[in-house]
Amino acid sequence: MELPRLYAILDASCFPEAPGLLAAAEELAAAGVTLIQYRNKQGSARQMLEAARELKRLVGSRVKLILNDRADLTLAAGFDGVHLGQGDLSPQAARGLIGPDRLLGVSTHNPEQIAEACKTDADYLAIGPVFATDSKANPDPVVGLDGVRRARELTRKALVAIGGITRNNARSVIEAGADSVAVISDLIRDPRKSAEAFFEVLR
Repeated sequence: MELPRLYAILDASCFPEAPGLLAAAEELAAAGVTLIQYRNKQGSARQMLEAARELKRLVGSRVKLILNDRADLTLAAGFDGVHLGQGDLSPQAARGLIGPDRLLGVSTHNPEQIAEACKTDADYLAIGPVFATDSKANPDPVVGLDGVRRARELTRKALVAIGGITRNNARSVIEAGADSVAVISDLIRDPRKSAEAFFEVLR
């Protein structure tokens, strides 16, 4: 599959009020972002589903929407795919739930996990954290650009790099072999202008 260079992630923890998250999604879509993941590690299933449905209503006609962790809610919200961490539902089980047509992504952090993920029918793999990040309470060890290069050597699947990626280092990550960069923090402030700045860097 072909991924857009910019993979935006909206993390609910960055938006204490739901309207802020929805406004950010609208701004990202207006900037031309075509892939957004909604991540909510603290909310209840009901809160996640309500927000997901609002995102689908607001930008779903313009943006592919990925839900973090929850294959069941992916279906309920009408999202375009699910992204799984290492501790989540297995890719095989998730595929059984979401069917063959929705996107399936899997996070990896080392060569062993990449090798395992390559055996699945995941559409893309994520590798990271590439750089130090504050977006996770207990992040895995930083893999650096060498980790991205190694991941590129190990898989022919689409590759998303994540973790501490900013406008200042995004180009180096693409040059290391990533097809796409996943960004959280550097899109929060003025999402539309920030996304447009990323597009300039990632041309």
